Amino acid sequence: MLLSKRMLLMAVMAVCASTACAEVAVSPNGKLSVEQKEKGLVVNYQGRQVIELPSVGFESAASLGQLVFSRSINEDYTMVSGKRLRCTNEAREYLMELGKGVRMELRLYNDGIAFRYEFTGAEEKPLPRELTTWRIPEGMKRWMQQWTDSYESFFPLTTSYQTKPIPSFSGISKSEEGWNNRWGYPALLEPADGVFVLLTEANIERRQSASCLMNDKENYRVVPADNQIVASAGWHTPWRVAIVGELKDVVESTLVTDVSEPCKLEDTRWIRPGVVSWIYWAYNHGSNDYQIIRKYVDMAAKLKLPYVLIDAEWDTMKDGYTIEDAVNYAKSKGIRPLIWYNSSVGWVDGAPTPKYRLNKPEGREKEFVWCESLGVAGVKIDFFSGDNQMNMEYCIDLMESAARHHLLVNFHGATIPRGWQRTYPNLLSTEGVYGAEWYNNVPTFTDKAACHNATLPFTRNVIGPMDYTPCAFSDSQHPHITSHAHELALTVLFESGLQHLADRPESFLAQPKEVQQFLGQLPSVWDETRLVAGYPGDYAVIARRSGTTWYVAGINGTDDEKAIDINLQSVIGDGEYQLTTFADSGDTASPWIIRTENTSRLPQHIDCKSRGGFVFVMKSE
Repeated sequence: MLLSKRMLLMAVMAVCASTACAEVAVSPNGKLSVEQKEKGLVVNYQGRQVIELPSVGFESAASLGQLVFSRSINEDYTMVSGKRLRCTNEAREYLMELGKGVRMELRLYNDGIAFRYEFTGAEEKPLPRELTTWRIPEGMKRWMQQWTDSYESFFPLTTSYQTKPIPSFSGISKSEEGWNNRWGYPALLEPADGVFVLLTEANIERRQSASCLMNDKENYRVVPADNQIVASAGWHTPWRVAIVGELKDVVESTLVTDVSEPCKLEDTRWIRPGVVSWIYWAYNHGSNDYQIIRKYVDMAAKLKLPYVLIDAEWDTMKDGYTIEDAVNYAKSKGIRPLIWYNSSVGWVDGAPTPKYRLNKPEGREKEFVWCESLGVAGVKIDFFSGDNQMNMEYCIDLMESAARHHLLVNFHGATIPRGWQRTYPNLLSTEGVYGAEWYNNVPTFTDKAACHNATLPFTRNVIGPMDYTPCAFSDSQHPHITSHAHELALTVLFESGLQHLADRPESFLAQPKEVQQFLGQLPSVWDETRLVAGYPGDYAVIARRSGTTWYVAGINGTDDEKAIDINLQSVIGDGEYQLTTFADSGDTASPWIIRTENTSRLPQHIDCKSRGGFVFVMKSE
């Protein structure tokens, strides 16, 4: 009998020990936790489940071991541009063996989680099928983008996976039932009122491809793009990332750069973010007309902008002029020129030139040496062909080569930011967004732009710089119906290390002198960013600080007038400010309300016109 009781006690202790060893991973502030559940994980926020991963690992390695605490991470780092210059990477890291030479590294941050898989076995083998799956239940609010290789799509609010595919987009995939089942990052979810989860990935390195989400009803699996490498010990996936918390936690998060590789450049002093005058929007064409280029250079000089972009077709300049003439004219006015290249891996046939100059290492070096010697400040490289391993390595080659020759980089027709802006800070912007150039292409953008603009601060722009090309007061091929103040607000609301202004010179120079001065003084580097108020697709108000000056920008994404509570003192604090306000008058003949006052009483609310906006510039007294 004694032996029987002893055996029973040992059995109970074994069960308890097993439970204790299935450790719950916890964030530094204790608000987030992750626990094992069958073949996957559950993420909790303030004690409530917010999202589940029903499966993790690979087909060849899916047996979950125990979560074991590894280390605490606490480091500070500095960005060259972005939503915040000084960042803190603070996390608790856990390890889990998945069997057959694979382990998971799991990090819990105060604003989310990140995990990746690392091969530890000595055997070399092709990459197995990844099983990582996020469960997004029916009825949960989500803002998700149907996948396209250029990431140029809307983020409509839905509550179901049952979304018809948009046939005009490349890479469309649909389920047997006819629903779209391929999705691009980031994906924003609202699992409970006021609690949000943003799914994305970070830190693409050599020998890796990026991924998308493909769903079977409620289960959204991480599916990497084509990667034919043979992996061995030390190879790891990019980080799978979920930013978790209130909307302000999502908008202000730096988690994507926190988990990315530190800066690889020894000297970054030559990297200077700035505002750019841009030709394409007004003319729906490249830059083969020297006289038009002169107009945009002159506008940049008049507004005191540092850069001008000489877009596609500069190698076929008309009337006997050359790119050298255009670059030298810009330099004579004190404006630094950027020039455009076709990547020649995406859209090639029928696409604009110059082509095939960057594909081979020797050609790329020759071209960038020429750019540097001519006085070109940077390159815009366009038309990539998706997220496969070849494209990812090509982008890294381009960034590294450009850095050797002190060239800034702006990727267009390309994948979204996944942390490269920390590793290669000469990458100052990336398109990867359905932006203002779509006024050139289809009439769809006109009616949807205001709502879309009010969604981007909570989705695409969270993860990195976004070359939306904002601020058009006049019309392109298709009209816009957002207000003047709405358009001006986008220059602050949307973060980009190179902020390309879309409109034509005549339009900018016809604006009040205060608007022109605003554009000439607009920062492209922010010391900090704070969400003031907003809800995706409805409205957005963001405050950004440059030195001792705060810029507060807000837009109304709806067709109705909206009273917006902003309570700036609770966000920014008390103080004496010189406050300049840019707002909509509602009068098309005289659209602006502009006033400057000295005050210590900051606005508590503002009435925003239909599809309208506002900007406050607050200089400390």
